[in-house]
Parts: sequence; structure tokens; C-alpha cells
Amino acid sequence: MTVRSRLWRHGWLVATDFPLEELDEHLAAEGSLVWLDLCLAGGGDVAELERLAAELGLDPHAVEDAVAPGERPKATRHAGHNFVSVYATSLRQRERGYESRLVTSRISAFVLPRGLVTVRRDDRFDIDEVVQRWQEDPDLLACGPGALVHGLLDVVVDGHFETIQQLDDAVEELEDVLFAEDSQAQQVQRASYQLRKELVQLRRVVLPMREVVSGLMRAGSHGEGQPPVMSGYFEDLYDHVLRAAEWTESLRDMIGSVFETNLSLQDSRLNTVMKKLAGWAAVIAVPTAITGWFGQNVPYPGFSSAFGLWQSVVLIVVATLGLYLLLRQRDWI
Repeated sequence: MTVRSRLWRHGWLVATDFPLEELDEHLAAEGSLVWLDLCLAGGGDVAELERLAAELGLDPHAVEDAVAPGERPKATRHAGHNFVSVYATSLRQRERGYESRLVTSRISAFVLPRGLVTVRRDDRFDIDEVVQRWQEDPDLLACGPGALVHGLLDVVVDGHFETIQQLDDAVEELEDVLFAEDSQAQQVQRASYQLRKELVQLRRVVLPMREVVSGLMRAGSHGEGQPPVMSGYFEDLYDHVLRAAEWTESLRDMIGSVFETNLSLQDSRLNTVMKKLAGWAAVIAVPTAITGWFGQNVPYPGFSSAFGLWQSVVLIVVATLGLYLLLRQRDWI
């Protein structure tokens, strides 16, 4: 288990990576703000987390949610603290097959009156970016743990936007392939299926963020709501969350339209092929009928003479060319 920590007093950074034995003292000091990060990557020591939770008085159910796999994004209130669980997202490079490229990393947070404890099950989320976001506005840290929570969620939501933008670009590329002359239906179907699968997984972590942010706006750090200074920041964050949710909904409609359009184009191409085949079959039937007529075993004008041969040739050329021009004029071939 990897442990990182920061200590601010009145918005100014005074200590980094302090011993855990000093955690209670720092949390009790007036004007202090503490951040503690626990990364459980590679099979972290859950017992150590439970011991720390007992010292801080964290709710056992919240601790269980922090380490359990598959928990949904949520924000809940407990006695003395709030619990937040969110997912950061990213996309891997394009892979073959139908596997989803979406990568999610869960971050759980215990919001205390004077601190924030984050728990990560893996190290795929760049926590240094969150620290950098906090350092960009040190005066905001004087507002308490709400500033830490806002910085964390702001980075997570920015990651959602980046992932959605990449999916949007992939949909536009798919649209270009869809209407190309040499487009392959199987390629479009595979890409559509993969994008729909990734979007379904993304919606599961993006849409609940509305309830997470709105719950934090009402509850604040420990039940009294956000400070007036932080309210504007959380309002702006909530607006970003709504935009991300609306964007994912529009992408779902776009992918559905691409899938349906691909099926319609396949039917249209099949009809065109069948029409051309029927036209050429009619053209080929003309010389077949004429040669069959002249091949019958009964006398006819020009029978057993060169005149009969040239007569059949002229009929084949004139009838075939006339039928070809007629079908060509009606765009059948």
C-alpha cells in the first residue's frame, strides 16, 4: 500500500508525507487541512485501511464500499463525514476484436471536517494532476475540504470530457467510412458494436455524477452545505457534469443512427446489385433466344446459307444493343 499526504494551514502547504501517527493531531488543529491518499494497487493491505478507519471513526459500510469491486458512483452522508465514490476514465489504443478500450479507475474519498482521505484500488488514475490542480489556487484551500473535493472531481470530470471527445472523433471517422465507396459493411458493424459497448460502460460512470455533485452541494463537507465561496465552483462543476451527460446521450443517438444507416445502405446496395444482375440477365437472354430460334431443326428463310448466319448476327447485335441502351437510360445497368 502506497501512502501520500499533505498538510495545509490557512491555505499554505506546511508539510508533505508526514507520519501517520501525526494524522489525528493535524486533523484536530484549528485552521489545518489534511489530505491522505491510500493506493491499494498490487493487493494493498486492507487491514491497515480498516485500522486507520477505526481511528478516524469512519463508517464500516463506507470502508467496505471503498475496497469492494464494482461499486457504483455515489455520495452518501455518515456521522462525522461524507463518502464519495467516482470513476476516472480513459481510452486505450485501438485494438482488434470486440474488446472495449475504455479503462476505468475508481477513487473513493472520505470527506472529513478538516481533511480528505482518498482510497484508490489501482494506480491508473494520475493523482499528481489533482495535486497540481490544488497548487494552482492555494487561496481556495482556505475554504476547507470542499476545495480538495472540488479539485479531485474537477480532474475526474475533465477526464470524462476527454474520453467523450475521443469517442466523438471515432464516431465521425466511422461516418466518413460509412459513406465511402469502398466501405466494408463488416468493418462498420464491428466498429459500431465496439463504440456502443464503450459508450454503455461510459454512461454508467458519467450519468450518476449528477447525483454525486448535487449531493455534495447540499451536504458540504460534514452536513452544513458548501461555503458561499465554494458554491460557485460546485455550480460550475455541476454544469460540466450535465454537459458530459448530455454529450454521452447525443453520442448514443449518433451511434444508433450510424448502425441503422449502415443497415439501410446495405439494403440499398443489395437492391442496386440485384437490379444490375436482372438487367444483364435480360441482355444475355436476347442472344440466347435468337440463337435458340435459329438453331431449331426446321427450315426458315436463310436456312443452311450464309444469309441466315448474318441475319441472326444482325438480330443479336441490334436487339442486344437496343435493350442495353434502354436499360442504361433507366439506370438499371
